[in-house]
Amino acid sequence: MDNVFYRSVRKTHLEVDHGEGAYLFDTAGNKYLDACCGAAVSNLGHAHPEVVKAMTEQAQKVAFSHLSRWTSKPIRELADLVGGLAPGSLNKLYLVSGGSEATESALKLARQYYLERDGKTSKYRLISRWKAFHGNTIGALSMTGDKRRKKYAPLLLNFPKAAPCYCYRCEFGEKPETCGARCAYDLERILKLEGADTISAFIAEPVVGAACGALVPHPQYFKIIRQLCDKYDILFIDDEVMAGFGRTGSMFAIEDYGVVPDMICVAKGMSAGYAPLGGVIVKDEVFDAFVKGSGIFVHGHTYGGNPLAAAVAVAVVQILVRDQLAENSRVVGKYLLEKLQEKALPFWFVGDVRGKGLMQGVEFVRDKKTKEPFPVAQGVAEKVTQKLMKHGIIVYPGTGNADGENGDQFLLAPPLNITKDQADEIVAAMVAGFGELDQELR
Repeated sequence: MDNVFYRSVRKTHLEVDHGEGAYLFDTAGNKYLDACCGAAVSNLGHAHPEVVKAMTEQAQKVAFSHLSRWTSKPIRELADLVGGLAPGSLNKLYLVSGGSEATESALKLARQYYLERDGKTSKYRLISRWKAFHGNTIGALSMTGDKRRKKYAPLLLNFPKAAPCYCYRCEFGEKPETCGARCAYDLERILKLEGADTISAFIAEPVVGAACGALVPHPQYFKIIRQLCDKYDILFIDDEVMAGFGRTGSMFAIEDYGVVPDMICVAKGMSAGYAPLGGVIVKDEVFDAFVKGSGIFVHGHTYGGNPLAAAVAVAVVQILVRDQLAENSRVVGKYLLEKLQEKALPFWFVGDVRGKGLMQGVEFVRDKKTKEPFPVAQGVAEKVTQKLMKHGIIVYPGTGNADGENGDQFLLAPPLNITKDQADEIVAAMVAGFGELDQELR
């Protein structure tokens, strides 16, 4: 064993040598299509020459300056770019180093907003949903509603959880075509039970990522959420750490639901993995409360707003816009989803194939009729992942989605510039891998 403390201390790790476009190569020379971009991060693929050039040029100028004293051209350019792309009056960008920092910052922004606006001290808690992942810091994990929170439960904050929008396993036994987005109204139930005067915000992913593998909500879900947030005077925080910057077929996934949130949390796709970066895009109305109030957001991270990461992100976002990669995500994503539903769904252990754009999920079940999951001890998600790796495809596995303990699925989130031929490559490898799994599970 080497001296690295890996997340999984018993697992053998492949050693990456280099990347080219949508592909990664290990030190033995094997080639893998990065069909999950690590964790929905590498939206432009690997070794993009324009991004490498921007990184090099900025490093030769200045790599770091602290945001408490210094601004820089790259962070101002990035804020202008992002503000111009975000919906409504979401124009102000608060920069951090990653997704967990972004959601934690949004939590603090929501708390301080009410203090700045009218001195309300009671509004400090946040409502999130079950079957959701918002990060690994204590505040972010308190918002998280999947099995990752269990070991740290004594450390977590008392944040209520609403029902997920999990159409395949609807908690209310409804069908999407007739349900009227009943899960959205669960937010109102929680608000009445807990008291809206104690709640600062509601946070949700527009398409659920790591916790459940690309859950797509009812078309009316977020319109109802927006109305309820306005009715009860709470902020709506849109967590697009995974979905943002073209992943689902729009620059921001929330745009497809016809509502404007109060904040958008972003990270992964903003710098496409070329530098650690995250942020919170904030409405002018929220920002103005700080301007008219104390003038200071009591929060900050050392690397937030460093010029090198910002310069990388400027290059990434410019390429996303210029090359119309959100549109490519929509077109190739639709093609890939149709192919997966045609080729993968017939396997007896594939319960659901779902998604939006190039954010897609495959869920495995022991019984299609009852939707009974495999027991967690069987390790089906990891077995699938290993078989697909042998066929040159990397996916992002997850467990616990069915009942908090059992359930297996994986997320597909390939680079936004993949082609239909590469989508066919993913499908072919999946069919081959599933064929092997079929024999093993039987």
